[in-house]
Amino acid sequence: MARAPELPPGYRLEAEDSVPSTNGVALAAARRGDPGHLWVTAGEQTDGRGRRGRPWSTGRGNLAASLLLVDPALPEAAATVSFVAGVALHQAVVDVAGPAVAERLALKWPNDLLLDRLKVAGILVEGEMLTDGRFAVVIGVGVNCLTHPEIDGPLQSTDLASRGVPVDSSTLFGRLALRMAGEIVHWHRGAGFATIRRAWLARATGVGETVRVTLPQRTVDGLFEAFDDAGRLIVARADGGREIVSAGDVFFGGGSRADGAGA
Repeated sequence: MARAPELPPGYRLEAEDSVPSTNGVALAAARRGDPGHLWVTAGEQTDGRGRRGRPWSTGRGNLAASLLLVDPALPEAAATVSFVAGVALHQAVVDVAGPAVAERLALKWPNDLLLDRLKVAGILVEGEMLTDGRFAVVIGVGVNCLTHPEIDGPLQSTDLASRGVPVDSSTLFGRLALRMAGEIVHWHRGAGFATIRRAWLARATGVGETVRVTLPQRTVDGLFEAFDDAGRLIVARADGGREIVSAGDVFFGGGSRADGAGA
């Protein structure tokens, strides 16, 4: 990334040239006693990961950034911060690329940003109870600005540049940091999740569409109805019942899989 952008008051930045994982750097800082509100960015990320430990590389020209928060909410509410990050990321891309791109962007449950229904960014949230009793949460964001990794399997990814949306990663990070700070205030330690939920659904793809969720032992088929106050997917089954899904590999309408990529 180029020169460091100005951050919102109270936030700090650790900018690295190359690291295995920005999430890993942020968690290590928490274990050393960092008070939080620390952003970690990297010019390249050599061993990033997505959900369930899946690999995710971040080459130069792309955005790899992680935000460390300490005791941002009770652990049971902290997981919903991934939706905060989704709303902030969508806003940041529109800020930088212009309002015309907004109709091409969509959020995909639980942690992806799509451009033209192809994955262009992912979010990975990790939490850890520290030895001193504090609770650390790291929000990792990976955005394919210039290139995108080749991934085995049905997941289809892309990058902003190849879809005609040139975005500088440093400029995007500046807007992301600003938008994230604002949405964290709205989230209000989880108490304001209803506001975040509405904003996320307004930017969502797949609502009302056929969905298949692959779980470790079974699959769930039905319609994507919404997600609940804990951020869990609500699937309306053909038999009239409802399935509540906390996490899984998601296929909408026979399309590509949602697989969150972190940093």
